[in-house]
Amino acid sequence: MRTHLRKNERGAALLETAITLPLILLVAVGIFEFGRAYQTWQVLTNAAREGARVAILSEKTDADVQATVTEYLKAGGLPCVGTSPPKGCRGAASVTMDRNVPMGANSASQISVNYPFDFMVLGPVMKLVTTTSSLETARTMQSVALMRNEG
Repeated sequence: MRTHLRKNERGAALLETAITLPLILLVAVGIFEFGRAYQTWQVLTNAAREGARVAILSEKTDADVQATVTEYLKAGGLPCVGTSPPKGCRGAASVTMDRNVPMGANSASQISVNYPFDFMVLGPVMKLVTTTSSLETARTMQSVALMRNEG
């Protein structure tokens, strides 16, 4: 067994590292970014459900539904919420509701929650690779919940 590498073998190891390290980092960052996207989508889905649960109650107002969804989004750690989101947000979460959707002989309430999502690392990296990439712009994630009204 040799204890040291020849000069040209050390150069090959350096070249292999230089090629594989960026690829491994890109995969790791991709896992992180898509994990963030999935977590954001889960918070949106649950916020829409909570809003729909409030909307089906006849004594609750549209402001109650809006407040419930906003509080859930904030509790879920999403920063771009409210009338004045912090710097760095490309827009704010929006909630639309229709509390009189026909559903057979009954009616239902439909709550839609939209949220601007940015890829923090992949967007700028893709912009360096290609100028036509759309990953550097905010994506709008949406979740919709529909529940039958009471009574």
